Amino acid sequence: MKRTHHCAQLSLTDLDATVSLLGWVDTIRDQGGIIFVDLRDRKGVTQIKLEPRDNTQLGEQLKQLKPESVIGITGKVTGRPAGTENGALPTGQVEVDATALEIFNISETPPFPLDDAGGDKVNEDLRLTYRYLDLRRPKMRRNLQVRHRAAKSIRDYFDQQEFIEVETPALFKSTPEGAREYLVPSRIHAGEFYALSQSPQQFKQILMVAGVEKYFQIARCFRDEDLRSDRQMEFTQVDVEASFVTREDIYALFEGMLKKLWRDVLDHDLPTPFPRMAYVDAMNRYGVDKPDVRFGMELVDFSDTFKNSAFKVFQSTVAGGGVIKAINGKALADLTQGELKSLEEIAKSLGAKGLAFIKIEGGEWKSPIVKFFSPEEKAALSEKLGLEEGDMVFFAAAPWDKACAILGRLRLEAAQLLQKRGKLTVRHDDWKFLWVIDFPLMSYDEGQNRFVATHHPFTAPVPEDTPFLDSNPKAVRGQHYDVVLNGMELGGGSIRIHQPALQKKVFEEVLKIPADMVESRFGYMLKAFTFGAPPHGGIAFGLDRMCALLCGTTSIRDVIAFPKTQKGQDLMAQSPTPVTEKQLKELHIAIVMPE
Repeated sequence: MKRTHHCAQLSLTDLDATVSLLGWVDTIRDQGGIIFVDLRDRKGVTQIKLEPRDNTQLGEQLKQLKPESVIGITGKVTGRPAGTENGALPTGQVEVDATALEIFNISETPPFPLDDAGGDKVNEDLRLTYRYLDLRRPKMRRNLQVRHRAAKSIRDYFDQQEFIEVETPALFKSTPEGAREYLVPSRIHAGEFYALSQSPQQFKQILMVAGVEKYFQIARCFRDEDLRSDRQMEFTQVDVEASFVTREDIYALFEGMLKKLWRDVLDHDLPTPFPRMAYVDAMNRYGVDKPDVRFGMELVDFSDTFKNSAFKVFQSTVAGGGVIKAINGKALADLTQGELKSLEEIAKSLGAKGLAFIKIEGGEWKSPIVKFFSPEEKAALSEKLGLEEGDMVFFAAAPWDKACAILGRLRLEAAQLLQKRGKLTVRHDDWKFLWVIDFPLMSYDEGQNRFVATHHPFTAPVPEDTPFLDSNPKAVRGQHYDVVLNGMELGGGSIRIHQPALQKKVFEEVLKIPADMVESRFGYMLKAFTFGAPPHGGIAFGLDRMCALLCGTTSIRDVIAFPKTQKGQDLMAQSPTPVTEKQLKELHIAIVMPE
């Protein structure tokens, strides 16, 4: 039986045509001896009418038929009787009067409903165990289609911009400066390992040395990190590098890509250019380097206000070089004790000793600490935070970075509480893009007692800051940029170091990586730079995250065909699994189990 049409194709223009359809049984309804089947394929649904009364063979076949069975039918297209049309379906004005039925496979009863409403209520582990059934759901099919259209749009855009797609190896050498790697033992070279590529970073820079000039790739990447809703151990990024570019070139190139992508997939026109925000401003105003600017509730600094305060906690924090910051949780004075306790635990998990607050209720300021505040301090709080009846003020007294992080997280939690109460509306399709720029090139790691690269060690310093690499590395800004959308980092990149002497200096003198280690990990790259490396820069975008936002979901697992769980397991294929002693012996590996 050959398909003549798909199941969303037939209309009144096809009346009296003989057609053949193939697909899955969506529903079966017995209407007094006449059987109606909704037949589904990847395009949609068509209603099939079967009358077994005068067809013994058809009757016997229908006795076996169950939902999700795979069948083919042949029949004539007829109009539905008046009053039975289904306006929700493209094929809702017609049905197929079947004269032949072929059953390819009888399905067992699925373990959960395959419609969107029923499937969304099912435990995700069960959905992932039967992922092949989950992917039959309309929403999941749409998500895969969005991902396909997104990838095509991106490829078309870079082709128009005269970039070429180059595949780079998944098996690379171990360079443990960034996230934890997946190691792959070599059978041929006993005791030696490959690492699965965390990103094509070094390869794409080598391609610039090779004169490719304009490279892109939709690349698979691997990182052995703890998983969450927006992170998977294997993920896909849109990876780009170009020679002879400035930061402004990169901004324009990727604003163009995103504008085309949103138009192609959502038919939505993004305004460009995107706003830009310095890292320090993002932290000071939103407490995070990927701010969600769809709502206010910004952080306000009160360090000057409380530097001589009678409240010793605030006064001593400022005297010790810390800061006092606060946010106004508008209309959150009705927090329950449980909600307040939960916010306090979150603050403590980020390093706070407790959670100082003021509740404005019944015309009074209610708080254990407000008795220490002077009239001038209260006036400053009221003016700068715009305090009104029903508001809730949260404070953080800590070193600058810690205070920002505490209130940045509380700001997001407060927004969620306000949304639950119907006091704040934050739409997922309120597309607020921005570039976060001027990141510090280095940060000091107390545990390692040395500087580490904020982005990665190939990022070029802002030219005017380069002299500070010797005297004050913390003051050096990097030519690093992130694209942020609605509180999610979509991608990041930088202009790279292309001079071998400067790259070697960053490795050995600033990051304090021993010279022999630099040579073993990056020697080939430094050597390549001595053969005429052009100025270059690039960026990598998370395709999974972009598709999740385009689909209106908060989890990238919903846009990946076969994702891992939060514990890094594939429940459908039941991996990871033990391997045999023979396999281990071939790889020269012995397993030592943890105690």
